Amino acid sequence: MDPAEDARRARWTAAGAGVLLALAGLAASTLRLAGSAPALVPAAYAFGAAVCALASVLGSRGRTRRALWLLIVGVMVMALGDQFD
Repeated sequence: MDPAEDARRARWTAAGAGVLLALAGLAASTLRLAGSAPALVPAAYAFGAAVCALASVLGSRGRTRRALWLLIVGVMVMALGDQFD
């Protein structure tokens, strides 16, 4: 396996996962905002989505390790916000 190909695959994976999780967070934020959830819940989803979007940008630039940790933090923020519902 070529190391350059591995790096390219890692960048695409980090960027794709970040975009997917950011879109899921924005969709959840929109659904929670339309419902009767407390204001903290959609804000947590939106903030987690923003963190995942930042992770996507970092991942596309080759900072895959930092992107992975930001993806974990973003999902944890979304999960924590869901606990207040």
